[in-house]
Amino acid sequence: MALILSGRDAAVSFKNKIKAKVQKRIDDGKNAPHLAAILVGDNPASSAYVRGKVRDCKEVGFKSTLIHLKDDVREEELIQNIQLLNSNTEIDGYIVQLPLPDGINEKEILLSIDPMKDVDGFHPENLGRMALGLETFIPATPYGILLLLEYYGIETTGKNAVVVGRSHIVGSPMSILLSSNIEFGNATVTLAHSRTKNLKELTKNADILIAAVGKHSFIDKNFIKDGAVVIDVGINRVSGKLHGDVDFDSVKNIVSAISPVPGGVGLMTRVGLLMNTLQASDGRD
Repeated sequence: MALILSGRDAAVSFKNKIKAKVQKRIDDGKNAPHLAAILVGDNPASSAYVRGKVRDCKEVGFKSTLIHLKDDVREEELIQNIQLLNSNTEIDGYIVQLPLPDGINEKEILLSIDPMKDVDGFHPENLGRMALGLETFIPATPYGILLLLEYYGIETTGKNAVVVGRSHIVGSPMSILLSSNIEFGNATVTLAHSRTKNLKELTKNADILIAAVGKHSFIDKNFIKDGAVVIDVGINRVSGKLHGDVDFDSVKNIVSAISPVPGGVGLMTRVGLLMNTLQASDGRD
């Protein structure tokens, strides 16, 4: 049976470390980190995710602020709220929860965010700094995956890694990080996507497979080589239940380690966000 890469266990460990650092800040006379979130509309998944972030903040001693706007909000009004957060000296970092309703230009919204408060790590300036190996905010999900690999001591140096999915939120930054000269990097990385030919041939050679395609059970045993480490990023709601991009039952006796859905990467994404917010707070002292 494969090692289950539990995001729950890893998240508890990292949040305890964050909580201790927050307490030290307070003991030193500094403010607790303050994370804000803008939620547009009432998308159930987005609402649940933001509620989870608010709980995380309370758990580790952060302050949190939630700005909830109606789904018919004008883009100009949303940008005005972003500008208020940019100028608010009490806010260390904030996120605009995605996806946004139709009619709002997501790229314009991301460009409106102050890069110094962009704790989701989506602003082009932060993505560019990450690609150059400079200090920055790493996109929260790839950051969480790196922390998960760290917690379980998964070796990446010299390994063949395949990332399936090329979004700017997960796939593209994940491929850059895994190939970077960093701890839990230095892998030989292939970035695959919907136009990739002979995908199974690529994934069958992967020591580490990151599945981020957004398709329920897309990856099955025919894509996996024996002993591979599989990180399932997918969150697909089917008949009221959450499923990943990997057919867990199909691969569980083939892989050496796998992250579950739910209880895996999603929880570590929230830890990545907390780590970025703590970094933002330290940088503003």
